[in-house]
Amino acid sequence: MREGIAKMTPIVKISNLDKYFGRLHVLKDISLDVKEREVVCLIGRSGSGKSTLLRCINFLEEPSSGIIEVDGVKVDGGEKGKAHRGLVHNIRLKTGMVFQEFNLFPHMSVLENVIEGPVIVKGMDKDKAISLAEENLDSVGMLFKKDEYPLRLSGGQKQRVAIARALTMQPKVMLFDEPTSALDPELIGEVLNVMKKVAKDGMTMLVVTHEMGFAREVADRVLVMGDGEIIEDAKPKTLFTRPKDPRTKALIDRYRSGEN
Repeated sequence: MREGIAKMTPIVKISNLDKYFGRLHVLKDISLDVKEREVVCLIGRSGSGKSTLLRCINFLEEPSSGIIEVDGVKVDGGEKGKAHRGLVHNIRLKTGMVFQEFNLFPHMSVLENVIEGPVIVKGMDKDKAISLAEENLDSVGMLFKKDEYPLRLSGGQKQRVAIARALTMQPKVMLFDEPTSALDPELIGEVLNVMKKVAKDGMTMLVVTHEMGFAREVADRVLVMGDGEIIEDAKPKTLFTRPKDPRTKALIDRYRSGEN
């Protein structure tokens, strides 16, 4: 864990989270704390609940029960009404989300994509939004493409723009949902390098990923999910050398066999 993080108070607190899709119990009594500036990677087999957990944090999926708290905003899952919607809105302002499929508006330029959220959702002055957007596009190496449209970008470039877009909302926490899974192999590295920079700059990050090398190198903690539960929670060095759960060992063995 990076120096100083262990002493910090949690910026994300998840308590007794359950999520059902009909009768299917997808998340089972999940409790989790994430400290400010901490990088937490979530790994596990497909269908283990990783992406659902991430989407519950910013209420893209409504939790069936439990409590989500981000930077002091506490929301009970399964509630309804105007007050609940207001709290959910406040949590979303504090969380930036990067998806598998980029989700850029095709009819807008790169710059227009990046300033849309700050101007429309946060009511930011347009000139300030442009200045902030250009700063973040520069940080991900995409300022030179600010007037291009998504159709003319590679997958890696689109994802870097998506990261800049999320950062321009000035979130407290960044959520990455398998951000490299839709990319060709030769483009994965450029996105992972940008994510490493975001982590180095001190952003709190939760990352659902199949990129074990990234988890091993960048994460402060790695969570392993299985059957809707967190089955292991450890520092990367411990997890990758001395996994406790047989399912974790099988996951790591598959990764290592793919390396060879």
